[in-house]
Amino acid sequence: MTLTRRHFLQHATASATIAGLAPELSAAGAATHITQLPALALSSAIKGGQVSCTEVMQAYLKQIRTLNKNFNAITSLPDEGTLLKEAAVADKDLRAGRYRGWMHGFPHAVKDLADAQGLVTTAGSPLFNEVADKDDVHVARMRQAGAIFVGKTNVPEFGYGSQSYNPVFGATGCAYDATRTAGGSSGGAAAALALNMVPVADGSDMMGSLRNPGAFNNVIGFRPTPGVVPLSQGFTAELACNGPMGRNVSDTAMLLATMAGHDPAFPGSATLNPRKFAGPLARDWQGTRIGWLGDFDGYLATEPGLLALCEAALGTFRDVGCKVDSAQISYSMPELWQTWLTFRHWSARGGALPLYENPQMRAQMKPELIWEIEGGANLSGDQLSVAARARGRWHQALQQAFDQFDFLVLPTAQVFPFDKTIHWPKQINGRNMDTYHRWMEVVIPGTLGGCPVANVPAGFNPQGLPMGLQIIGPRHHDMATLQMAFAYEQASRWNLDYPPKALL
Repeated sequence: MTLTRRHFLQHATASATIAGLAPELSAAGAATHITQLPALALSSAIKGGQVSCTEVMQAYLKQIRTLNKNFNAITSLPDEGTLLKEAAVADKDLRAGRYRGWMHGFPHAVKDLADAQGLVTTAGSPLFNEVADKDDVHVARMRQAGAIFVGKTNVPEFGYGSQSYNPVFGATGCAYDATRTAGGSSGGAAAALALNMVPVADGSDMMGSLRNPGAFNNVIGFRPTPGVVPLSQGFTAELACNGPMGRNVSDTAMLLATMAGHDPAFPGSATLNPRKFAGPLARDWQGTRIGWLGDFDGYLATEPGLLALCEAALGTFRDVGCKVDSAQISYSMPELWQTWLTFRHWSARGGALPLYENPQMRAQMKPELIWEIEGGANLSGDQLSVAARARGRWHQALQQAFDQFDFLVLPTAQVFPFDKTIHWPKQINGRNMDTYHRWMEVVIPGTLGGCPVANVPAGFNPQGLPMGLQIIGPRHHDMATLQMAFAYEQASRWNLDYPPKALL
């Protein structure tokens, strides 16, 4: 059997109205402003003929040439001449009335865990170097909506860990400090987005991979309810999912409208009308109940200053009419962690065992993945059954919390962006981290709950490093969660008014 990246990932990963958003673009100044436009405004400008697809591609390729050498967010770029020819075809189609969709002519880079036809997929590993012969389902939907693929976005090796470094391309830098990590596994996507190298970005999330990079780069990352976006690599007990990222919530919701929807080839995909995510985001929030989980009464180690920053950001929810109170969930958090470890080990071993059993391949695998595989070596059906029942009790505990609160909120990460030469934080505020991902434990409540979760920016520490909040909504309340994120964004404006210094 030929072992491919797809075989591994089958188990290992288990809108606002656009009218008025686009400013007038003069012929002379268009190239200067193109990459600064929100995605919906760019879409309106292209469709209205204010700017051509060729001009858009030229502007974005210039932005990538200028910034990518320092931040290493986008990899596997095709020949620029080829991309400009594709943009010219998009212009010709538009003139002929063949409008493909709201992403018509958009330069887009696909996360390097997903397949885009004609582009190499590496998953950040020297073991994979395949040119994809077809698109994953969410990638095909973006192509159908008009996207032109300009490369891939960097990831951790095999997508494991929230630090986007690998032996193939190296590490991706945070948009606000290139010496710090951009997070992961959608680190390249988040950094490219924050630095205006792409209008929107796709990502995936198993352990915060849409949320942590969003927080570390001051952008929006949305983990939908599993199944809302079909997962080509398999659903792995609903742990992993694909989802959108944007510079603002409106763009994020519109990309979700493109990615979402049932596909009969994937029985775990939800039956819904994806266009609902392109609907109005503004609504009244008077009296909405927000439950603040914080660090679970000190259970989670957090870097000094992080909780205070996030608690200060809670005032924004009050500004839009919400009531904010401390929340308690009646559940053992150590048991939740052990449940997570069981499912994570099972997922890794199920997908990567053929690699592990080959000594030459195992020698090229990151130690963290080997640890996961070996952790699954002795898992029994009984242990998986125990974990499944424990997860069921967690769902019940969450439901009880949602009987009291409309949304639950907690920090997106436990540390600020750290030195990108460090693989993972070994200690937080005097506490040793016993695994490569223990410092990310704050994201597993949303993952194991199967809930929609939005990362929204919470502000910056004195060193200018960003942090975020997770807004967790009840299962299948994806649109309401986006609407809550939109209200918070409009009132706080962290992601709207505070771009990286590299853009100034």
